[in-house]
Amino acid sequence: MGKELVKAISEIQEDEALRLVEEAVKKGLDLEGVLKDCQEAMNIVGSRYEKGDYFLPELIMSGEVLKKISDIVKPKMSASSLAKSAGAKKAVVVLGTVKGDIHDIGKDIVGFMLDVNGFDVKDLGVDVPEEKFVEAVKKEKPQVVALSGFLTLAYDSMKSTVAALDKAGVRKNVKIMIGGGQITDMVKDYVKADAFGMDAVAAVRLAKQWTGVK
Repeated sequence: MGKELVKAISEIQEDEALRLVEEAVKKGLDLEGVLKDCQEAMNIVGSRYEKGDYFLPELIMSGEVLKKISDIVKPKMSASSLAKSAGAKKAVVVLGTVKGDIHDIGKDIVGFMLDVNGFDVKDLGVDVPEEKFVEAVKKEKPQVVALSGFLTLAYDSMKSTVAALDKAGVRKNVKIMIGGGQITDMVKDYVKADAFGMDAVAAVRLAKQWTGVK
């Protein structure tokens, strides 16, 4: 099924992609292989996006297809399979949309992209207060913290979140990326983050650079 599923996802043929995944579930095929196909397909989507063949709508639509595939596949994966998959992950990313912002599509796409690229993603959800990020960093000991925010008011929440991590003494242990909305270098400097990503492809690239995950 591999090539067919990769083609369906990378060409954003949602109905065909979901049909193939449902078929794989019914036949009892290797569902880890399905996730690998997702990764290969998103590498193609990312490459086309970077070349200018695809644009933001295609990136968002492909992310939504992946989310639907994930919703089908993950509940069906056995506990041992999930444990094996988790054991293979090499780096932890704490992810969340900051306080005052409830947008989740961009965050969810980034989370899935990181997941299929081998990261252990701890998604805190939306409208996340500073103290929840601090608690998660202390508990999960991530290498990367990803702050999402679509609204301009999120910039102040991002800034206060970074400040809270600093005050708690855990800022030095993590790399912080921000994304969503009209993020620029100026916003990154204001927030005191390490970098910003324009999209999910950039977020994965940054995380890989920082952690050495291949």
